[in-house]
Amino acid sequence: MAVGIFAGIAVRDYRSALEWYRRLFGAEPAFFPNDVEAVWQLAEDRYVYIIEDARRAGGAVGMVWVDDLESEVAEIGERGLRPVDVEKHGDVWKYVYHDADGNETGIGGRASRPE
Repeated sequence: MAVGIFAGIAVRDYRSALEWYRRLFGAEPAFFPNDVEAVWQLAEDRYVYIIEDARRAGGAVGMVWVDDLESEVAEIGERGLRPVDVEKHGDVWKYVYHDADGNETGIGGRASRPE
């Protein structure tokens, strides 16, 4: 079985969410399917997208696994975002970020200590 993902996050205000996710991911979207949707490619066959849909906004929960957690979290901080929580699960750390709608994106991986 091939493995990939195309995960969506519903937001109320596409324009402001677009700016927030640009800061979170540190990149421009890979493509724009339409006027209310933006897609980031995080790795081969692994995508995250935002879509304006006020009715469903605010309920997403996901985690992006990274190899160098400390560097990634530091870079996100340099772009002006701070985690709302830091969780430890065994030897895995998860830095929790919430967008304006309350959607949760965790940045996780193995680390020796939280920042």
